[in-house]
Amino acid sequence: MELPSPIRAYFAADDRGDGEALVQTFAPDASVDDEGRSHAGRPEIRAWWRGAKAKYQHVVEPADMFQEADVTKVRAKVTGQFPGSPVTLTFAFRLEGHQIAALAISP
Repeated sequence: MELPSPIRAYFAADDRGDGEALVQTFAPDASVDDEGRSHAGRPEIRAWWRGAKAKYQHVVEPADMFQEADVTKVRAKVTGQFPGSPVTLTFAFRLEGHQIAALAISP
């Protein structure tokens, strides 16, 4: 599967546990929607990712990708310290240029 470069960089940074590299994949005014909450801008995205990584100790394995209009959706197996692990989640990315403008994570 050939992921667009910002998405590939996002998953690679997450896999390495490199929060700073992960945050840099986002545009400065990007947003993330996850678990019913929205996080806007790099400082909030950094705090969201660090909190989730510490709480769930998750590992994400992208499985497939498809395009819907201007959104690239990646279905991934997520394993971690949470009830029901592992689960399959959809990561819906909207890109602007070479950065992530928005990410929504859902079942």
